[in-house]
Amino acid sequence: MSATVLTADAAKAANITMIEGGRGTQAVHDVVVAMRAARRSGSANTKTKAEVNLSGAKPWRQKGTGRARAGYKSSPIWRGGGVVFGPKPRDYSKKVSKTVRRLAFQKALTERINAGDVLTIDAFAVTELKTKSFLTLLKQQTDAKKVLLISDSFEENTYRAARNVKPVLLATAADVNTEQLLAFDKILVTTGALAKLGERTSSPSPGASRTASRSDSQDTRGLRSPLPDGEGRVRGSGRAKRSSTTEGAE
Repeated sequence: MSATVLTADAAKAANITMIEGGRGTQAVHDVVVAMRAARRSGSANTKTKAEVNLSGAKPWRQKGTGRARAGYKSSPIWRGGGVVFGPKPRDYSKKVSKTVRRLAFQKALTERINAGDVLTIDAFAVTELKTKSFLTLLKQQTDAKKVLLISDSFEENTYRAARNVKPVLLATAADVNTEQLLAFDKILVTTGALAKLGERTSSPSPGASRTASRSDSQDTRGLRSPLPDGEGRVRGSGRAKRSSTTEGAE
């Protein structure tokens, strides 16, 4: 059981969408920045001169002491005073659309495949619950130190045997993200995970939603009521009413 390099032709045969040219580079940057920003706690906090627990009394009189003028002890230029323009708790998360996230995932996976860093294997599972067994099996596939293992699912023994191996990450094909695809030297993918990766890289057909909305509008076109006039009457009804009243008066 040895790993083989996943070529571009083999990736296309597995329905993995490949991106050609420089398209998607900015999308990868935006997605990685957004993911790292979302991990920030944003809990840094400082107190202004109004929030510092100090007396608001004037330290000394305005004139006659020879000292500089001072109005309060919480002045930002004093030790223990408030902080000017200091950080406050905030949310650093950024919004990225689904289209951009999918494009970034496609671009990152395409670049790793073109570089020959993606290896395929039938299955990856340890026979016994030992870290040594996991490392032995891993070294049979690649000599890289930082390895990303992608599978449709992992056995419990495999998860537990890999817990102490810090440079190795186990991720399912449904959960792996763009940043993880770029952070490791080699990517080891099982055969069962290729189908899920192809599903994640494939774009939804744009004509499906438009066709559905067009059919819905055609179905409801006959149910629309006439446009109401200014007082809620149907347009033209007032004119007919006035004409009938005039005929009756004659």
